Amino acid sequence: MNLLSIFLMQPQGGEPANAMGSLIPLIAVVFIFYFFMIRPQMKRQKEVKQFREALGKGDKVLTVGGIYGKIIETKDTTVILEVADGVRLKVDKSGLVKDNTDLNANSK
Repeated sequence: MNLLSIFLMQPQGGEPANAMGSLIPLIAVVFIFYFFMIRPQMKRQKEVKQFREALGKGDKVLTVGGIYGKIIETKDTTVILEVADGVRLKVDKSGLVKDNTDLNANSK
């Protein structure tokens, strides 16, 4: 029995089956899934991409490993962070998560 014949089968009561009525819950689930899961995730990814593209020399950042630093140099996919006087780290841009100035503003 194929899928089309299952949707077109008549119920035992003799009334014709409403194929649209059985598709409405499926459409509602897809709609809810999109607006509550997919769309917010795409928005967060866009914000993170914009943040990483806007990084420049002198910006204070936090790495995913919890290291605070100041950007000394930027390249296409990497940055050089100064984490202490004379201590520099080369970090991939995908490893940077926040601007440190946001954290300082909230702690005051």
